[in-house]
Parts: sequence; structure tokens; C-alpha cells
Amino acid sequence: MKKLSPQAGIGALVSSHPEFVKKELHATLTTLGGSPSPFDCWLTNLGLKTFALRMARHCENALAVARYLEGHPKVAHVKYPGLESHPGHKIANQQMSNFGGMLTFELRDGMQAGTSLMERVRVATLAVSLGNVDTLIQHPASMTHHNVPAEERRKIGITDGLVRLSVGIEDVEDIIADLEQALE
Repeated sequence: MKKLSPQAGIGALVSSHPEFVKKELHATLTTLGGSPSPFDCWLTNLGLKTFALRMARHCENALAVARYLEGHPKVAHVKYPGLESHPGHKIANQQMSNFGGMLTFELRDGMQAGTSLMERVRVATLAVSLGNVDTLIQHPASMTHHNVPAEERRKIGITDGLVRLSVGIEDVEDIIADLEQALE
């Protein structure tokens, strides 16, 4: 009998050898996991067909939003490797074909500015887990890390004005308009 390998492909395994099922097959399933349902596979396949288009839009939108925020008077700085002001821009430009959809920015007025922004956004959705086709935003000091003392937060780089943004694939003008109204 052949051993299972990651290159085995897709399909089904049927065996009349109980010891194989109890030992080798069980060990392989424990290590690699079971098979997703046909519906999950179909959804994954469907999503993969538009993945390149979605990523291109994420990156394009994120760069436009980062440039907008970099020029906003209420924003102290923006961290996004697509910006020339980012310390890692040169190497990112060499290593990456695009710069992704995630960025962070620092609000000048700290905690109050961060919580106010979270209360006012309408297009962006408040979320503690980032990465979606929708624009997601979070203010770690008042959300994910609110129980961590301020001094400890600062030690790990989470300031009172830090905002994390996962830029979605919506119309970029809508995203920027939402941030504009929420920052005012």
C-alpha cells in the first residue's frame, strides 16, 4: 500500500484495512486536518478566481488613503510601505509588486481623537480582526488593548492615537470621504 503524501491530490480514501485507518490515516488526518466540505471548496475556488483583482484594488485604495491621511492636519504620521516617507519603502519597493491593504496612522490628539473617530466612521466597520473586502478600522487603545495599562501599551508601540485600517475594495472616494467627515 502507498503512503499518503501532501502531493496525493484530491479525492477519497477507502480502505478495508482497519489498522491502516487507525494508525497511518489517523496520524495523517491529525497532522494535516480533514477535508473541507464541497461547499467550502466551491467558495474557495470562487474566491480565488477574483483574488488578483481584489488584491489590486486593496493596494490601490490603500495607497490613495495613505496619501490622503499623510496630508491630513490631525494625523501625525502614517505607516504604509507604499509611501516614500516610510523607512522601509525602498526595500519594500524592491521586494513587493504592491504594498497591501493594511496601514496604521497616529492621530495627534490621542485617545479622545481615536474614540471619536471610531464613533463617527460610517463606511469603515469597527472590527478587532482585520482583513476583508470591506474597509475595517480599529483603535487598539480603546478596543483590543483597552485592558492593558497605557505604559505597557506604549512599550509595545500601541499609543493612544494609533489607528489600524484595513482598506477595502469600496470606491476609494467613499472611503476617503468617510475618514474626512469622521476626522472633522
